Amino acid sequence: MRIAGNIIVLVGIVFILFGVIGIFKFKNFYTRILVATKIDTVGAITIIIGIAVRHGLSFFSMKALLLIVLVIIVNPLTSHMIARSAYLSGYRTDDRTGVDYYSEDHV
Repeated sequence: MRIAGNIIVLVGIVFILFGVIGIFKFKNFYTRILVATKIDTVGAITIIIGIAVRHGLSFFSMKALLLIVLVIIVNPLTSHMIARSAYLSGYRTDDRTGVDYYSEDHV
């Protein structure tokens, strides 16, 4: 079980490394926060699953599964709140179309 858990943790670390590359690749704030949210959630869940597999079926594993549920709920909500507050405070992108689909003027 230790080897399988270590492999799963290593896969989670690789997910996070790909996410860091994706954050540097994109130039827009909103695409960066999208990539950061997805990779943070997937990487954290994969690492937590690897740690739970490594420890076997125990009380610690049940706490790790509860932590996964919290990550699934909290991480997208906080990222949405950050992006929405940036949008409402007037932070705009370098959009070449000039159309803001979320403004009240756009029908």
